[in-house]
Amino acid sequence: MERFLALANSSLILCVAGLCATILIAYPLAEAFSMAVQILAHIGTLLFAVGVKVSYVARLAFLSRLGRPLH
Repeated sequence: MERFLALANSSLILCVAGLCATILIAYPLAEAFSMAVQILAHIGTLLFAVGVKVSYVARLAFLSRLGRPLH
């Protein structure tokens, strides 16, 4: 279970970083990128947001199974 908790934490950090990067590409830095990259950034924003939610729920589930407090 500890390994799964570490994986959930890592994926949460990765998804938050990806979400921040795609939001920056899609909105404030849009002029610096081609239309194809902007489209991919918008799609990536949706996918990384789902990843954040799934990772957080997995993290809570593994913390619960380990008997740790859910902060």
